[in-house]
Amino acid sequence: MPDDLRPLSARSLVLSLLLGAHPAEIPVRALVPVAERHGISGATLRVALSRMVAAGDLVTSDASYRLSDRLLARQERQDRELSPRLREWDGAWHQVVVTAVGRDAVRRQELRRELVEARHSELREGVWLRPDNLESPDWSAATRADAVIFTARPDTDPAELAGMLWDLRAWSTRGRDLAAMLADAAEPARRITVAAALVRHLRTDPHLPDELLPADWPGTRLRATYADYRAELAALLEQ
Repeated sequence: MPDDLRPLSARSLVLSLLLGAHPAEIPVRALVPVAERHGISGATLRVALSRMVAAGDLVTSDASYRLSDRLLARQERQDRELSPRLREWDGAWHQVVVTAVGRDAVRRQELRRELVEARHSELREGVWLRPDNLESPDWSAATRADAVIFTARPDTDPAELAGMLWDLRAWSTRGRDLAAMLADAAEPARRITVAAALVRHLRTDPHLPDELLPADWPGTRLRATYADYRAELAALLEQ
């Protein structure tokens, strides 16, 4: 079981705590002991907090820290990625074909980011697909200008097509490895490091219809594992 996870920095620890908290605000009296429990000294934490406030990541008031509006938007996006709105699938697919040429690198990267966040995968250069079982994305004006969007019904076997677009076996294996690491981790610092990796992994779940998933797909179990850990962390903060 490969393990390439590095311990969280003070900044990453604070972000992990706040991005998983609802509301995203934690008093200093809770942050300090929780950080120390996770291997971050109070002095190191305070330096990180000051820098995060200066950088516009956090807002402080009444001896508490909360996410800035910019990071609240990131939290909302993360929540949507972890639990997108699904709908019954009728066999249709979204197809996005990039038609613009001569775009600068920034615009190309923004289009790719938007397509990936909408859980689309690239079949070939400029052709992106996914089953139409998610709430329709609110495409940006730039994406609508650079691409043509279709509803399609491929003639090929849909499960075979899904296997071409996503490496479902690799996703399953990585998810199970992270769940096992979290179950084996005893130290708080190790647990939150693995949990943060699990969140990043869950955000890449393609959320395909059940008909297109392997029989042993672990997505639901992994989300339950993370929910249990978040409840554990919330109880620690309350203490």
